Amino acid sequence: MNRLVFALVALLAVAVGLLVGTLNADRASLDLLWIQLEWPLGLMLLLFFASGLLLGIILLYLSQVLPLRLQLRKLRARASKQAAQDIVPDD
Repeated sequence: MNRLVFALVALLAVAVGLLVGTLNADRASLDLLWIQLEWPLGLMLLLFFASGLLLGIILLYLSQVLPLRLQLRKLRARASKQAAQDIVPDD
């Protein structure tokens, strides 16, 4: 089932990439002061979309997921310490 879903998503991504690349085949220039690029517009669109998506995922991980994982690790360590103290009888 997972292979089928992956294959369908990959096929859809290739189809969208081909569609965007074909419909936006004109060359576009991008001047970044230190480098000048002249690539097909479709390639630029897909590249910038993918880089924005990747940057958003990284920022989401760093701002939301990582702090929650660290908090969970602290709470688990505290809970295991508390459980160890409950098991060992005090004299």
